[in-house]
Amino acid sequence: MTMTIDDLRTILVACAGAADDGVLDGDIRDVGFDELGYDSLALMETAARIKSEFGVVIPDERIAELRTPGEILDVVNATPAAS
Repeated sequence: MTMTIDDLRTILVACAGAADDGVLDGDIRDVGFDELGYDSLALMETAARIKSEFGVVIPDERIAELRTPGEILDVVNATPAAS
């Protein structure tokens, strides 16, 4: 199953809400999480939700290195889901 930017947007909002109205609108693929208002705790929650919904494990130390939604999508879509 391929994760889309809309899938990730839904997960981000579910995990931490939208920092500001409209901040997640449009093409956020290359926008930094700091600009979007998401901190490391929100990203750890996001990784847990990705594991639950897509079966892909992103370790805490790896999620901390990812800076944009596009980087998360690249990791998720390049990693086979756990069986």
